[in-house]
Amino acid sequence: MSQPASFAPEDQTQDLFLGGRLRLSQPRHGYRAATDPVLLAAACPARAGESVLELGCGVGVASFCLGARVTGVRLHGLELQPAYAELARHNAMVTGISLEVHQGDLRQMPAGLRGSFDHVIANPPYFAPQDGTAARDSGRETAQREDTPLADWLLAARKRLHPGGWLTMIHLAERLPDILCAMEGFGSVAVLPLAARPGRAASRVILRARKGARGPFRLLAPLIMHDGPGHDGDRENYAPAVRAILRDGAALAAFG
Repeated sequence: MSQPASFAPEDQTQDLFLGGRLRLSQPRHGYRAATDPVLLAAACPARAGESVLELGCGVGVASFCLGARVTGVRLHGLELQPAYAELARHNAMVTGISLEVHQGDLRQMPAGLRGSFDHVIANPPYFAPQDGTAARDSGRETAQREDTPLADWLLAARKRLHPGGWLTMIHLAERLPDILCAMEGFGSVAVLPLAARPGRAASRVILRARKGARGPFRLLAPLIMHDGPGHDGDRENYAPAVRAILRDGAALAAFG
């Protein structure tokens, strides 16, 4: 499957995030960001003046959500697919949130990203190489299908972090054992399970860890995404804490 070098205007949509605070271009038929990058941004403990590198930034949704919440954070993104990197640069220009976008492979880090950062955030592809049927769209397939092993994502993050820097990652709950096995050089690991409704198993996790730290592992109480036992018609039923993140750009307070 060939990948486009860029997306024509008619192949893009304009999508609202953070209750309309952000209007971002996304591919109409490729990989389209939903809630996960917004939650990822809310979990990152960056402060004004600190530097953040997003590995696999796509069109920049997580970075822009973080930049909308934390004024003065210095944002950098690495994206494998040129067309998505180009859209991320366009979104930076339109939003006025500075994001320095580099196109390349995290296994061969571009020269401009060989420094170190206070934070690394990542939303790696969820699907293992052997799982399911390939997506018809090449961009979606590349964004969602794991080609680079998770261990390589974690190694790249560790290499790019300052001593004491923070890694924040969102992934499938079933991949947590693989992530924890590859956490060499990290400590003070905290895992937040994400469950759709009360009483349901977590489908995803947000993990936060610190380079070189020696603090204990913490498994936090689950974040319940929706109120009630099931979907109630057309009414949005996000739990209040989740609604504050998705609509108002609030920080995710569960990590303390």
